[in-house]
Amino acid sequence: MKPNRVMRLLAILGALALILAACGNGDTTDTTEAPETPDATEAPETTDAPETTEAPATEPPEEGPLGAVTVADGEDIQIRSLQAITGDVAFLGIPNARGVDMAILDYGAIKGHDVSVGTGLDDLCSADGGQAAAQTIVSDEQVIGVVGTSCSGAAVAAMPLISAAGMVMISSSNTSPALTSDMQGNVGTDNHAGYYRTAHNDFIQGAVAAQFASEELGLTAVALIHDGDPYTNGLTSAFEGAFTSTYGGTITVHTAVAKEQVDMVPVLTEVAASGPEAIYFPIFPAEGTFIVQQVGGIAGLEDVILYGADGLIADNFLEIPESEGMYFSGPNLAFGANTNAITGQSADDVKATYEATYGEPPSAPFWAHSYDAAILLLSAIDEVAVALDDGSLFIDRQALRDALGATSGWAGITGVVNCDEFGDCAAGEVTVIFHEDSTDIEATKNNIVFSNTE
Repeated sequence: MKPNRVMRLLAILGALALILAACGNGDTTDTTEAPETPDATEAPETTDAPETTEAPATEPPEEGPLGAVTVADGEDIQIRSLQAITGDVAFLGIPNARGVDMAILDYGAIKGHDVSVGTGLDDLCSADGGQAAAQTIVSDEQVIGVVGTSCSGAAVAAMPLISAAGMVMISSSNTSPALTSDMQGNVGTDNHAGYYRTAHNDFIQGAVAAQFASEELGLTAVALIHDGDPYTNGLTSAFEGAFTSTYGGTITVHTAVAKEQVDMVPVLTEVAASGPEAIYFPIFPAEGTFIVQQVGGIAGLEDVILYGADGLIADNFLEIPESEGMYFSGPNLAFGANTNAITGQSADDVKATYEATYGEPPSAPFWAHSYDAAILLLSAIDEVAVALDDGSLFIDRQALRDALGATSGWAGITGVVNCDEFGDCAAGEVTVIFHEDSTDIEATKNNIVFSNTE
C-alpha cells in the first residue's frame, strides 16, 4: 500500500474514532488494526511521503564559484569518456573505454537519474586529439566530468580547457609527473585544477624500474630511449634520476626516436657506441616493435638486456617473438580479490565480465584503473548531487572537485585510493614482469619478478 494512501486512511479512521468517542463508545481497539502496515519490502516507498501538493518546491543551493549543472527530471547525468580508440594506441584506449561502460552499468542510476557517457571521444594519443576532443566536451555545459585521457600527451592539451570550464577529469592511464607533481611537494608544469588520476605517477615507476635494474639485475650502465611524448620522456627522466642518484648507475645515452619512425638503425647505432648493459625504452608498440626487430643486427647489442614499460605491455607487442626475454615495469596487475567498495565487484569479477562481454581479455593493463576512475567519479557526483522536489538534480562543480580531492581510504579493484592535493590518487603499486613466451601472453602479465609492495 502506498504511504500517501496509508496516511489518508489513518486520517479517516482517526476522524471516525473521534465521532465514536463523542457518542459514548470508548472501544477503540479496532482502530489499531485498520491501517494495514506495508510489508518490509515496500519500505523504500516511504521516500515518496514528503511529496505532497501542498509542500513548496525545494530551492536549489547557492552555486559555488565554478557554477553548477541542473539535470532536469527525466534527463540523464552527462559524463564523457575520452580515450585513444583508433590508431596505434587503440590497444590502450579501448579497454579503458570498456572499463568506463562496465562501471556505469554496475553503479546504476544516481538519485533516480541514469548516467550517459554519450558518444565515445577519441584522444588519438596526441596533443591535437586531446585538444579537439576537449573543445567538443566543454561546448556542452551539461557535461559534469570526464574519464580520460588514455595518453599523457593528450591530457596536457585537453586539461586547460576542461579545467577552465569548471569540469573534472579522472585518468586511468596518464602517468606523466608533469600532470600532477614530482611527489616532493612541487607542482607539475602541466597541472590544472580538476585533474585526478587512478594511474600511478611515473616518479614511482621510474624509481621501481631503476631499483630492479640495479639491485636485481646488477646493472651499472643503461641507455634510455623515449619518443618525445610527456609520458615516455617523463618516465626515462624519472628512471635516470633514481638510477644515478640512488643507485650510482650511469646513463650511457639518453636519446629519442620519432613517432612513426621505422628505421631504428641510426639510434641503435648511437646506443651501441655508448656501451650499455641494457636499454630502457618505455615507448609504444608502433616504434618499440621496430627496435626489438632491428636491435639484433647492431654490433655490440647482441647481448643487451631490453627493458620496456607499461606502454609496451600490450598484446600486439607481446605476441612478437622478438619481444621474448624482455622485462617490463608497470602497474601491479595482480588485483585478484581486491573489491570495489561501491559496487562490491572484485577485480576477478570485473575481468570475467569483461571477457564474457567482449570475447577477449583486456589488451592493455589499465582497464581496472579505468573502472575505478569511473566509479570514483560517479560516487563523488552521487555524494554532492542535491535532489529537488521537481525531480531535478543540482550538482555543484566546486563541490564535486572538493569531494574528489578529499578521497581517502577508498577501496577500489586496483587497491586503496587516496587523492593528494595535486590529483594523484593511485594505490601506487608497481611491478616488473618478465616475458618468456610470446604464445602465452596472459602468463607473462602474471609473471611478476619484482614489486614495490613486497
